Amino acid sequence: MSLQARNVSKSFTSGDIRSTVLHDLTLDVRAGELTLISGPSGCGKSTLLAILSGLQRPDGGQVIALEQDLNHLNTRALERFRLLHTGFVFQGFNLFPALNALEQVELPLSYLGLSPVEARRRAMASLEEVGLGPRMGLRPSELSGGEKQRVAIARALAKEPDLLFADEPTSALDAANGQIIIDILHRIARTHGTTVLCVSHDPRLVGHADRVLAMEDGRILSDRVPSPTSTPTSGLEEPSA
Repeated sequence: MSLQARNVSKSFTSGDIRSTVLHDLTLDVRAGELTLISGPSGCGKSTLLAILSGLQRPDGGQVIALEQDLNHLNTRALERFRLLHTGFVFQGFNLFPALNALEQVELPLSYLGLSPVEARRRAMASLEEVGLGPRMGLRPSELSGGEKQRVAIARALAKEPDLLFADEPTSALDAANGQIIIDILHRIARTHGTTVLCVSHDPRLVGHADRVLAMEDGRILSDRVPSPTSTPTSGLEEPSA
């Protein structure tokens, strides 16, 4: 297993009120699969994603990622682990207004110590893979919502991460664009052998994951393989608005 949680718990305190968000949670996530954590808003799925990715530390339990116990890494080592091994996709895209799509994808690669030539090669290849080759010279204001999210995926993909985390990646998109995004994430898992973990309350995504973990009130209620759906989208043409 590339990603494991063992008896993970997490609480937050507001004033005199202490709320438990995750209750003694255990799970395994496999490489080469798109695993979806579904559930209503406030059930703890985004907190779980943050802990599994090393963005937050649990109050109890352990997270083992790529055979490393994240609890044993200090802050600097944890930042290094995330830089080298993880990619993130968020619902808000997190793009820089002044940079075009190619520059958006190139920027984080400089922190990996890649040469400018290699950074550009990887950035262009990633944008081609998500269907944005002809539009890599455009800035966010010139892109649709679906295209912005594809730039964000390309930015994560260019790092060649072992672990790819997506937090509500389709919530700001219509059904057609949401379908394209989940198909891209699924294909990344299959073709790159990446561990892709996606959290969403969007029920449309359930049938397109390899595995679905249903959460409620900080607990995993079920772990299942969904029934096969129709063949995933083969092209990446932008749907009409």
